[in-house]
Amino acid sequence: MIDSIPERSSGSDEPIRLDMSGIGHRFGGVVALDGVDLQVAPGRVHALLGENGAGKSTLMRILSGAIRPDEGRMMLEGEPYDPRNPRDARDAGVAMIYQELNLARHLTVAQNILLGREPSRIGLVRRSAARRITMDALDRLGHSSIDPDTILGRLSPGQQQVVEIARALVDNASVLVMDEPTSSLSLDDVERLFEVIRRLKESGVSIIYISHFLDEIMRVGDDYTVLRDGCNAGSGRLEQTTTDELIRLMIGRTIEDTYPRTDHGIGDPMLRIDDVVIEPGGSPSSLTLHRGEILGLAGLMGAGRTRLARVVAGLDDVCSGRIRVGSSLSPCDGSVRRRLDRGIGMLSEDRKDEGLAMDLSIATNTVLSRPSAVSTLGFTSRRRVTTATDGWRDRLGIRSSGPWQRVSMLSGGNQQKVALARLLHHDVEVFLLDEPTRGIDVASKREVYALLGNLASRGRGLLVISSHVGELLGTCDTIAVMHRGSIRETRAADEWTEREILNVAMTGSSS
Repeated sequence: MIDSIPERSSGSDEPIRLDMSGIGHRFGGVVALDGVDLQVAPGRVHALLGENGAGKSTLMRILSGAIRPDEGRMMLEGEPYDPRNPRDARDAGVAMIYQELNLARHLTVAQNILLGREPSRIGLVRRSAARRITMDALDRLGHSSIDPDTILGRLSPGQQQVVEIARALVDNASVLVMDEPTSSLSLDDVERLFEVIRRLKESGVSIIYISHFLDEIMRVGDDYTVLRDGCNAGSGRLEQTTTDELIRLMIGRTIEDTYPRTDHGIGDPMLRIDDVVIEPGGSPSSLTLHRGEILGLAGLMGAGRTRLARVVAGLDDVCSGRIRVGSSLSPCDGSVRRRLDRGIGMLSEDRKDEGLAMDLSIATNTVLSRPSAVSTLGFTSRRRVTTATDGWRDRLGIRSSGPWQRVSMLSGGNQQKVALARLLHHDVEVFLLDEPTRGIDVASKREVYALLGNLASRGRGLLVISSHVGELLGTCDTIAVMHRGSIRETRAADEWTEREILNVAMTGSSS
């Protein structure tokens, strides 16, 4: 039974709160971790960095009690720490905030925060105590405006994340792991999260922060540990290093050009959006995408970027306006299939639920939307499927054990390439790419950027949605900014600054 949330001391006299030493783990004959060390101090944000597959997830699964290490030892608060399951870890004060939040959307805020920890008397939940504890936790995070009785599904992604963190406070967590905490947040929610992190630090909570956004790491972090190929590659204080050095430690070499450019000429219009309204009562948007052009779509979360792309792809209905495509710019209406056959293909930001069939193979995902290219008289040829898939694997650099490996077994970067391979196999001319580098590591991002340039050089048109303004400035020829459901301003990329893009995104005007 919980009646209150005890404040934690800052622990300033404790040099180390969590000590993971010589951690090793194997999956069959594959070495996932080989003698990894991680030391986390009280009241500090410790960034855990590394490419996809470097061992970060395995190390955190061991910390959270999801799997047991094959070797090494762990100490927490100076005592041996050996959780047999996640409940053991949570009881010991270790909480995980996953990228995909582990919440019950149909329950209230209070019910989510106190799930399994409800204050009770003779088997009955003490509602007044539950509400008080919930409000106390939310107030400590600076979010007292969230109503404990609100159904969780009605909250924004940022507010839901606050609820997950509040649950960790109720569990009296001293070590909080945040895995890609900003990947689905708006700019405003990111700022609020950073304020929450500041409050947690002040109360002495240790935070392990995992993110592929190095600018965030440098802003919010204190210390860092880099893993590469299951081993320690480096550690230290972030104030004493640079992003270039962190990249070098992660991939074993320097990346001279974060945004590689491929020469490509811009040709005739191939997609035109004329006065399209994407939601009732909204303002019209107009946009022209040319052959060989990379056109970026910027804006805050909820501005309508994804909705506009889905309307163009035929996934959502258009309220009014006209979409035209092809060399003759003829009207493009009808189903997703008809638009795909007209050369419009979309890569969803949610590749796990919408972009790929995760339990199927690379080969099946690649040919899924155009089986006729690998069939004879209506019968699919396994040999032709294998040949076609191997061709795309080679061209895109998809690292796998073979064409029939399950997509779920690939890294995020390679999954993204498989999704692109499907569009290429369908011979798509217009690519609608929604957050194409979300959740993938630095080296894989560079490969995707190079691929975008290569597609543009081959005369494809690319509409790229990204929440990372630097990414748009570094890769695009043209950038359009959306605000409240419509495109407000479009310019050549070299005519924008990051500040101007954010100003239009937030206010709807550059003035």
